[in-house]
Amino acid sequence: MSDEEGRQRRRTILREASELDGVQLETYADRWPVSGTRAERRARHRTMAWFGLAVVGTLCFVIVYLAWPWRYVPPLGHEATGYHLYTPLLGATFGLALLGLSFGIGTYAHNFLPKENAIQERHDEPSSRTDQDATAAILHEARESAGLTRRSWMARTVGAAAGACGLGAGIGAIGSFVKDPWDQPSSPQSLWHTAWASPTGETVYLRRVTGQADEVHLVRPEDLAPGAVLVCVPFRESERDDPEKLHEALRRADSPVNLVRLLPGTPVTPRSGQENFNWQDFYAYSRICTHLGCPIGMDLAKENRLMCPCHSSQFDLHAGARPVFGPAVRPLPQLPITVDDTGNFRARGDFTEPIGPSFWELG
Repeated sequence: MSDEEGRQRRRTILREASELDGVQLETYADRWPVSGTRAERRARHRTMAWFGLAVVGTLCFVIVYLAWPWRYVPPLGHEATGYHLYTPLLGATFGLALLGLSFGIGTYAHNFLPKENAIQERHDEPSSRTDQDATAAILHEARESAGLTRRSWMARTVGAAAGACGLGAGIGAIGSFVKDPWDQPSSPQSLWHTAWASPTGETVYLRRVTGQADEVHLVRPEDLAPGAVLVCVPFRESERDDPEKLHEALRRADSPVNLVRLLPGTPVTPRSGQENFNWQDFYAYSRICTHLGCPIGMDLAKENRLMCPCHSSQFDLHAGARPVFGPAVRPLPQLPITVDDTGNFRARGDFTEPIGPSFWELG
């Protein structure tokens, strides 16, 4: 039996089985009864162009993911532009790949799958052997009619596009195991360090956030009334006449802390190893919520708690800023502080733990 005879036999079985199943095929015809026409070639080129776009988009995604600057840099300066474009470029390139793949499949289905118009009556009986044979014939006929065996270009193009998109998704899935944000612990750019670190030994003061980027207001104990909270960022005397660095301290995500003055006599149970991080009734905690990184800007003074406005996580100041409500599971990192001979608050060192959202390795 020739290929054409086998194809006609399957179509006959398809129509007869469809009628047995209550399906009437009013129309079932090839899109291109005459192969190799100019119109078919144009349709093929459009389809291949979409799948080619999927391949190009995925290759660009891989290049951006592996080669584009991705480590955190302060928002000021020429290097910040490339860092800020990293995530948008990942989304744009992989979105382009998915766009090409989806439009390629749609274009192929529109131009090469058989024209079919079927009417079917609904029934709930179990499938008979005839129905099973009909289903097999339908699937085989769909494969033949779609040209997946005759049109080798389609199989290669679809395989390349789907494989490229799968490669891009795979790289995105395993990339976090290749790029470790916690590596190089001695590097200033590591997540183990913040702007409060002082590699040169220069004193780092607590600077009050006033809303004026160039204004330097060092914090003294008398600036806070009992029960008050003050937002502070790091300051070094070498930065006083440098507007760029003054701006950078305000914009760095790891900079802000909430300086809290508890009421006299407030009982506090500090966390282990942080018993001397405070100065009298003054405590400094990271302003970045350990849930999803929102700024903690609400003070529940009566309960001695800090609250995140995004998802209502609450941190108990009686117990070293441990979470007592909401989705956060990790306490706010505490900054060790003291008051120097000039009467100004300064940091005694960097945070002893990473700030910000808790990942799986942080618990």
